[in-house]
Amino acid sequence: MQRMGLDVQVIECEWGTGADEAALQKVLAADTGKKIKAVCVVHNETTTGVTSDVKGVRDAMDASSHPALLLVDGVSSIGALEFKFDDWKVDVAVTGSQKALSLPTGLALLAVSEKALAARKTAGSKRCYYDWEDMLATNPAGSVPYTPSIPLLYGLKESLALLKAEGFDNVVKRHHRLAEGTRRAVKTWGLELLCKEKRWRSDSLTVIESPAGLDSAKIVQEAYKRYNLSIGVGLSKVAGKVFRIGHLGNCDEVMQASALAGTEMALLSCGVKIKPGEGVGAAIEYWAETSKVIPTRCGSS
Repeated sequence: MQRMGLDVQVIECEWGTGADEAALQKVLAADTGKKIKAVCVVHNETTTGVTSDVKGVRDAMDASSHPALLLVDGVSSIGALEFKFDDWKVDVAVTGSQKALSLPTGLALLAVSEKALAARKTAGSKRCYYDWEDMLATNPAGSVPYTPSIPLLYGLKESLALLKAEGFDNVVKRHHRLAEGTRRAVKTWGLELLCKEKRWRSDSLTVIESPAGLDSAKIVQEAYKRYNLSIGVGLSKVAGKVFRIGHLGNCDEVMQASALAGTEMALLSCGVKIKPGEGVGAAIEYWAETSKVIPTRCGSS
């Protein structure tokens, strides 16, 4: 937004924390001239493993009686975490095909409120490729203004069908169970999460602080070179300080257990003093205690 020349007021927060609703409300209350056009928030931040409270952000906006639009980056949340576009009065939400929708990179999906559609008529920002006017002119006929990735659209149709068959409440619960099992493994390893406050802990991925004196990039490299496992490196301010384990999209306990086992082996290869199988065991114990028969398998013998 800054590169586009917009006047951006950033509310700085400590890395590992979510959007500060109280600070936002204070800023909005001070804007007596209602000059702020939009509040922009990342729902789930993959760099830090933090899930901000979008409903809390909306409540802060409503408490300030502020007319700004609410714009949400839901790239790593929509399709995995609870997200209520209408109930939370979100105005624009964007996601991509490569995260919770379990598809290759290439599709951007946008949800837009009537309020945001009305705002486009007076908006003066330059736009071209994703101009809503072009989209609105072609979407009613089932088309798009540019050449689409047909295979990805077919894949999207199937991914949405799988989510619908599972039931979205079950999808959210599955992601929470996978995340909680991962967090229990981390605790058993004696390591700490970057996100300290429980309310902000992401169910899309877990970001773990590296043991003191160990560059987290070495853990990631060992996992890849020795065990053919891809886990995430630390980025920007936390580069070398954390590593990341994902658990979103088309993922289940068996898949996650293998990721935890590979991470344990990488930690051992780096000389971290953990007991082999202990973290995996903690996760498996939790999953076994909380597992239920898959709804679509209820009729199986």
